[in-house]
Amino acid sequence: QWFLAGLQGAGDCIANPDIGDSFNTGYNIADIPCLQFEASFESQLEKLKLNDASLIYEKDSSAALGFGFRCGFLGLLHLEIIQERLEREFLLSIVFTAPSVKYRFTMQDKQTVMIDNPTNFPDPGQIQLTEEPYIKASIITPTTYLGSVINLCLEKRGIQQGLTYLDEKRVDIIYDMPLAEVLFDFYDRLKSISRGYASFDYELADYRPTDLVKLDILLNGKPVDALSQMIYRDNAYQRARLICKRLSDEIPRHQFKIPIQGTIGSQIIARETISALRKDVTAKCYGGDVSRKRKLLEKQKEGKKRMKMVGDVQLPQSAFLSVLKHQEG
Repeated sequence: QWFLAGLQGAGDCIANPDIGDSFNTGYNIADIPCLQFEASFESQLEKLKLNDASLIYEKDSSAALGFGFRCGFLGLLHLEIIQERLEREFLLSIVFTAPSVKYRFTMQDKQTVMIDNPTNFPDPGQIQLTEEPYIKASIITPTTYLGSVINLCLEKRGIQQGLTYLDEKRVDIIYDMPLAEVLFDFYDRLKSISRGYASFDYELADYRPTDLVKLDILLNGKPVDALSQMIYRDNAYQRARLICKRLSDEIPRHQFKIPIQGTIGSQIIARETISALRKDVTAKCYGGDVSRKRKLLEKQKEGKKRMKMVGDVQLPQSAFLSVLKHQEG
């Protein structure tokens, strides 16, 4: 035999106000979490670093972009993986800028300054000497890919210092190269041309004189600080053309025409134009009334001009990544 003693369940305690000392109407999940419980960007990077020891970062700030982090990656593929994880796991929207190194500037007053941010690029008239860091690189590759690897190093302004055959199938090449040339896509391209067999190791060597300029990218006449770069002068024209072309492919068309310009100071060295979305305003004009059609087209033109003056260009994240991919094609 058994009997029921009238005990209440946990659900009854929540729904019945006569039981217990306190009363809850139930548990509702908040649509938006409280800000004080939102993990900071730094703590999210720390969590990523727990299972990815190759990720290196340090705090940084920019007058144009605000506070952020200067991060080190193994290559563009590693960068894209980190970006995807931050967006998928932590619901973050990240803006990546072009990688840079610390350049050494000797000013006319003999003062020496170290600059790694294009926004801090000094007045060219005040610069006496510009120096960039060089590395001593050791590349071990199968002899089959020796020619392709040497061509890649020469393309990156490398200076060959030695070549040693380790055995019949492997060779060790020593090159002095600017660190800035290695940052973009050297490692990815080295792995690509060697089918993944080549290894790359380097150490910082010294600073050597260079001819450096600041390359600015303008969208609709406004500079985009995240796309500014300090670059070797002989590479500036080709690089500016490549950036403008890739941005024109990535940026969606707007209601107004968007000029994309690459500039050094006040000199425009490259330009692409994204045509505006256009409605056929003369579609309802029948007959041969040319003046009516011309009036409608002029009115549309004036509207596009006003829209261009106040319109903002939406720059997708894919555009930033396309700029980082240095190689043509």
